[in-house]
Amino acid sequence: MKQDSPWKEVIAALFKDFLEFFFPEIYQDIDFSKGYVFLDKELHQIIKGSKTGKRYSDKLVKVYLLDGTETWLLIHIEIQGYEQKEFPERMYIYNYRIYDKFRKNVISLALLTDDNPKFRPNEYCRSRWGFAAICRFPIVKIIDYRKRLRELKSNPNPFAIIVRAYLKTLQVAGNVQERYSWKKRFLLELYERGMKRETLLAIYDFIDWIMELPEGLDTELHEKIKTITENKKMPHLSTAERYGMKKGVKKTLEKTMPMLHNALATIIEIKFGEAGQPLGTRAARIKNLTKLQKLMDELKRAQSLSEAEMLFTKAKK
Repeated sequence: MKQDSPWKEVIAALFKDFLEFFFPEIYQDIDFSKGYVFLDKELHQIIKGSKTGKRYSDKLVKVYLLDGTETWLLIHIEIQGYEQKEFPERMYIYNYRIYDKFRKNVISLALLTDDNPKFRPNEYCRSRWGFAAICRFPIVKIIDYRKRLRELKSNPNPFAIIVRAYLKTLQVAGNVQERYSWKKRFLLELYERGMKRETLLAIYDFIDWIMELPEGLDTELHEKIKTITENKKMPHLSTAERYGMKKGVKKTLEKTMPMLHNALATIIEIKFGEAGQPLGTRAARIKNLTKLQKLMDELKRAQSLSEAEMLFTKAKK
């Protein structure tokens, strides 16, 4: 299960909570009374012209510090579970290109949502003959929170339940019934916490996305939740609100699907070279998000081209 779009959306919706949870030192230096601005247009200008390839998972945010200065935060959401040597270089290039174009102080941060414990890039460096260019950036590795689940459960920050839900989704990958059970628990917990409706909507959307269920089970689950919340006289999401969320998810999926196809093609090219090109073509024909996610995970562990071909055959069923 590798998706960056739900992370991107929930960070945008709950940015202040995001910084307080993952980067408390940065949070303490920001003057939120002056607000903050997402610079999607400026970031797009940089990414569009980059030779490192298009990226849709980054967020560029303008904030104001307590000392009155303006700073730009470049938040990169990295979802690749396999080691990619170009990642630190890409962080360096994006940071420099933003500074070069806008002459603004840019702080790069990385959120690593993959499940590879060895993938922890936090520095880009090149040097020769006394010259050195070094770019170090803070990283957060979501799977590191596996040892802090009890602490997360009592943490009121919205990202505590977001991280718990994500980790559980990784744990029960491939087991629909387990995903159904845990999704129900997390969604009910949202209502029981009595949080602001805007916050509830953002987290609900995130969990609804990462813990995707077959349509029949999804409808059954939300009907059960509606009944439980009504019996307990708890405010619940209306049908119109859920419909609006689904429309938003569908719209984002239309953007996400090509990215997943490209990611699969990249994995195939890295592992099998030109011999794997036919598989890249077959990957582009798969339109089921769940199958794409599962196939991506399995392909990373495939030891041969024939094994990879068998995975594609299985995914077609």
